[in-house]
Amino acid sequence: MSRSPLNLPRLAWRYLWARPMLTALNLMLLSLGLAAIGFVVLVSEQLEHGLRRDLGGIDLVVGAKGSPMQILLAGVFHLDQSTGNIPLATVAQLRAQPLVAQAVPISLGDSFRGHRIVGTTAAYLDLYRLDLAQGRRWTGPMQAVLGAEVARQSGLKPGDRFHGTHGLAGGGEEHEHAYEVTGVLAPTGGVVDQLVLTDLASVWEAHAAHGHADEATEASLEVSMVLVRYRSPLAAVMLPRWVNAQAGLQASVPALETARLLSMVGVGLDVLRGFGGVLLLAAALSVLVALLHAVRERQGDLAMLRMLGATPARVAGLIALEALMLASLATLLALGLAHGLAAVLGAVLAEQQSMRISGAWVSPWEALVPALALGLALIAAAWPAWRGYRLDVTELLQTPR
Repeated sequence: MSRSPLNLPRLAWRYLWARPMLTALNLMLLSLGLAAIGFVVLVSEQLEHGLRRDLGGIDLVVGAKGSPMQILLAGVFHLDQSTGNIPLATVAQLRAQPLVAQAVPISLGDSFRGHRIVGTTAAYLDLYRLDLAQGRRWTGPMQAVLGAEVARQSGLKPGDRFHGTHGLAGGGEEHEHAYEVTGVLAPTGGVVDQLVLTDLASVWEAHAAHGHADEATEASLEVSMVLVRYRSPLAAVMLPRWVNAQAGLQASVPALETARLLSMVGVGLDVLRGFGGVLLLAAALSVLVALLHAVRERQGDLAMLRMLGATPARVAGLIALEALMLASLATLLALGLAHGLAAVLGAVLAEQQSMRISGAWVSPWEALVPALALGLALIAAAWPAWRGYRLDVTELLQTPR
């Protein structure tokens, strides 16, 4: 008569939950540690991707004297105030440089329901390769094209009108002249979705009508910054020096400033990564101790399994399978928690109209999470599994109980 084969997975699952409180504690420690690692992977990759996307191939940002980091944050990522204004003639000077392929001016200072109004030229749309989902580009002053998020949140569509307010925060003084919406941009997933784009003359007209500027003359007109693309690699060496040598001008090199920005953000991510590592170490030690106790407590059961025909390798595999089941559960919980935390962070940043973080982002580096979990489980189970493998059945059966 043949005996039914030993169902190791079912037995391992029952052993795993024989002590539910201890299993829940180990599962929590392992899940939190893995979630911290997964969260760092998701956020850091999205930050780097977002910075590259929002730079849009910009090689240099020229603004008024001040902090290069502030110029970059204000002119490209729209997260800060500009350092001041520079003469409109600066744009012509930059375009006259043989090392410059493109120079796009922008004017900041107004907003609409917290979304920044950016005065610029049609070249801005070409610089970022922006497409229209509705309507058309502006053709004159006091016409505007809305970013996808601005249109979604405000409900505005081509043909509607709105009033901008002075300042980059809500609650500012409302301008008298209304903007007409001529188009809505297709979603990009970047900072442009949060912007209102209009002609440079719109900003000058709104401020002149509000008493913020004298009668508009070519000599008195100003812009906030100029976004520059190089014509050749030689410009990276020569152009920032030339800009900084000019009175009142400051060069901000995005490649350098984004590296500084990522290094500053990286400190917080490193702390979180270290916290996750500590939790994983604690979880591995806890699993190790729990499995060692389990082997000691189940010596009689394991001896009976051996008597029923289980080989030493199958007994050791039973212990390892228990740890792997725990790691698999922790992986599922950790990935869900990491994506959930990323979604919460994304919602908070969206309220502040800051960097875009999504909980739906999928990174190939997330494969590290199950690999790390399974690796730790096997390491933690190695000694207990060896103890189970080396059990002396004869000695156990002769031991009085």
